[in-house]
Amino acid sequence: MNDLMELARKNEREAWSIVQELGIEQAWQDVGGKANLVGSLKCGLLMKHLDIDFHVYTDGLDVAKSFQAVAKIAAHPNVTRLTYSNLMDTDEHCLEWHLWYRVSEEREWQIDMIHILKGSEFDGVFEDVAERIFAALTPETRQTILRLKYETPDDEKIMGIAYYMAVLRDGVRSYEAFTKWREETHLDGIILWKP
Repeated sequence: MNDLMELARKNEREAWSIVQELGIEQAWQDVGGKANLVGSLKCGLLMKHLDIDFHVYTDGLDVAKSFQAVAKIAAHPNVTRLTYSNLMDTDEHCLEWHLWYRVSEEREWQIDMIHILKGSEFDGVFEDVAERIFAALTPETRQTILRLKYETPDDEKIMGIAYYMAVLRDGVRSYEAFTKWREETHLDGIILWKP
């Protein structure tokens, strides 16, 4: 288990190094935004799925300014791909950015930046979720979540919130039990559960 904790710490150090190297927070600040870390890195639960999640808030959703911030970030030579979705006219009131940062041929990070209208329905929601998950963790549940993430096959994409719900809410402690839990628990769309 110490090996998994060390792997998690190693991934966290690399993630923070990438955030600093890309200047993510400053790029958004330069266009009047505030970038808040959410997700597994914020919760200290980063394992094999290399992803970094930010929710970015501005007073208005200006597509040009959003592109301006992302252009600074994506100019880095290690950024290999970028996708964009305009969801301004949905309940989510956001612009979605996903970029990929290549460390090596075998190691690539996905960075999700969701640009959200300040004051809209999801303003601050996932920050609260991350803080509540972090506060609810014990050494035993942290290790269990990291182990379940590690035991998940590389080709399976499972939302982090599924692990947290299974372990923290429903007491799942093995990958076999987690697989059964997933079969019995239908998770679709945006999951707003928090401990």
